[in-house]
Amino acid sequence: MTIAEVEPALRVAPGRPIETEYRPRHRVDVRRAVLYQRHGGGDPTMAVAGSVIWRASRTPEGIATIAIRETTPGVIRGAAWGPGADWALGQLPALCGAFDDASGFDASCHPLIAAAHHRNPGIRIGRTDLFFDALASSIIEQKVTGMQAFGVWRSIVTWHGERAPGPTPRPMYAPPSIEGWRRVPSWSWHRAGLEPPQARTVVEAARRGEAIGRVFMTAADGEARDRVMISQRGIGPWTSAETRIRALGDADAVSVGDFHLAHEVGYALTGTRVDDDGMLELLAPWAGQRQRVIRLIEASGVHEPRRAPRLHPEDHRAR
Repeated sequence: MTIAEVEPALRVAPGRPIETEYRPRHRVDVRRAVLYQRHGGGDPTMAVAGSVIWRASRTPEGIATIAIRETTPGVIRGAAWGPGADWALGQLPALCGAFDDASGFDASCHPLIAAAHHRNPGIRIGRTDLFFDALASSIIEQKVTGMQAFGVWRSIVTWHGERAPGPTPRPMYAPPSIEGWRRVPSWSWHRAGLEPPQARTVVEAARRGEAIGRVFMTAADGEARDRVMISQRGIGPWTSAETRIRALGDADAVSVGDFHLAHEVGYALTGTRVDDDGMLELLAPWAGQRQRVIRLIEASGVHEPRRAPRLHPEDHRAR
């Protein structure tokens, strides 16, 4: 399937947003597909107001805000503002999982996966096609709690991004450009609470961001993309997998090295914890679809019971 085959027709009315209507070929859980891209409830690039999901982005054609709503089952409407509005609407099917190929997926290999798949037939893995946003957010999330990472993302995007156009339900911001990420000063990173190694990694990646992105986005498969990414200083398998998932909707990517993921997969599939090697062994029957299995485990509601008090994040700014 190509972009041309799914890109919806647009209509323009003076003084109003550009609008579109997308009718997916398969059932889609719009909220799960789109909100996977959100970095916490305070993410300045995303908001939810009633049945409408708002997303601000910096597209190849400029910043854009898109409002997404499923009006009736099987009908998804989008309205967009800003210089990148055409691009954002053209990319709406991909964001909702139009390129997610679930053919050949066999949920029957495990009863929990079979049940979760039956209850959640609309789970689709969406993609943003925005490489550096996915990379920057993944680097920020290295080796810290989600709360810490979301706070850094919120601060940097608000301080150094660009105010999103349109009647957003609250002030929203598009992320910085690649050059903007490169020019974020050290004191902004410090004030936001990001450790210096991760801050340096974002800035160094931004210096080569266009070139890395071209190779990454055109690489033949996940292994080739991992080789591109891991060759960069400060970027390992976890960051590469997270970038593949967000930017490309990679249905097979597994974030090896995640603090919780192996434990959650092991508990869901066997009732006990496993390490990364054990997780990969458990997911092996679904080679090519391992990220889909992880999404179904998340949707199943089966989670490992908490064994200890919540981690208290360390703040390096207090040193």
